Amino acid sequence: MANKKIKLGILGADGNMGQLISKLAIEDGGFEIVLANTIPESKNLGKDIGNLVGNEAIGTKITTIKQLQTDLKEKKPQIIIDFTVAKATEMNAPVIIQNGISMVIGTTGMTDEFYGEFEALCEENGVVSVLASNMATGVNIFFKMAKEIAKYVEGWDIEIIEKHHHRKRDSPSGTALTTAKKIAEALGKDLKNVAKYGRNKGPNPRKIGSEEIGIHSVRGGDIVGDHTVLYAGPGERIELIHRAHSRECFASGALKAAKFLIENEHTDTVFDMQDVLNLT
Repeated sequence: MANKKIKLGILGADGNMGQLISKLAIEDGGFEIVLANTIPESKNLGKDIGNLVGNEAIGTKITTIKQLQTDLKEKKPQIIIDFTVAKATEMNAPVIIQNGISMVIGTTGMTDEFYGEFEALCEENGVVSVLASNMATGVNIFFKMAKEIAKYVEGWDIEIIEKHHHRKRDSPSGTALTTAKKIAEALGKDLKNVAKYGRNKGPNPRKIGSEEIGIHSVRGGDIVGDHTVLYAGPGERIELIHRAHSRECFASGALKAAKFLIENEHTDTVFDMQDVLNLT
């Protein structure tokens, strides 16, 4: 595969993330975008994806997601990258996997049932995929450090604060939830039993220490993504912070994940970015 371009499909190709992934994929030179889908009512239907992202035409027109099944069979992508919305991912992912095509999924907010069903589908169809709440290298180091610090602060209060732009649909962010899950694992807790999502007005005392992990969401302006873990102990505190300056860190991570899948195509495993970045 070293000298062959990876045949890539992109869902939500004319969205913010879709366009950025397309642009970086074209500039990378190691990919051939063969499929670019979007919503049926998009004004960009029929446009060449290369032109849309400011490059020369590449011969791949943006088509409606309604013809996904036909496009998969005719254009034969090796990997589909999906950064759309939860409802769309839950509907389209099974179609893609049943066609034997690998996926890189950066969408968040899917149901717990989806994750189990997706893994089973990949195994059943002999497909390898990457499913991660955040594709950025720094965030995945952040996950690892958040878990590691939690091991050494027994009895401290731990709170997670995430901030995103006002268009973000899911709350809390997938990144905050992943962080909370990893911290809960380090504390030997089930997140379902200790998570506290925000606090209501009035008397609402915190459970001390590891009996509660606070998770709080802020939405405003064009914040790309800020995440803070606050570890508060007697007389001192630690704050672990990651800030995304642009979406490029997510897009470049998705392409790194796509290359990883080609190198590991003869499995039926669902990886995450910790595997891609060798952080496990």
